[in-house]
Amino acid sequence: MVRVKRGNVARNRRNKILKLAKGFCGAHSSLFRVANQQVIKSLIYAYRGRKEKKRIFRQLWITRINAAVSNYNLKYSRFIHNLKRSKILLNRKMLSQLAILDPSAFSVIVEVTQ
Repeated sequence: MVRVKRGNVARNRRNKILKLAKGFCGAHSSLFRVANQQVIKSLIYAYRGRKEKKRIFRQLWITRINAAVSNYNLKYSRFIHNLKRSKILLNRKMLSQLAILDPSAFSVIVEVTQ
């Protein structure tokens, strides 16, 4: 059988992995085998993190809205229920921004929903 020389292909593949591993600690950034395992693991973490980020931000917005609404002796769940009932179509991100940046506008929304 003829010997296959994989010079460029193999080197390019390794360099691609090592480039992704740049900035990792110790052997994880310089040795191909270790770097390959670490890159695969980090890509899995990155994929999972993109989904997790959405959950974390939603939690943050809900916490902020709840804190803002508690000044009006109201609970978050009742506030959201009142919003839906009065057909105000603002998402949690926008409500949270209003609560922080424009409290007067937020107070108007609270008054309208009650």
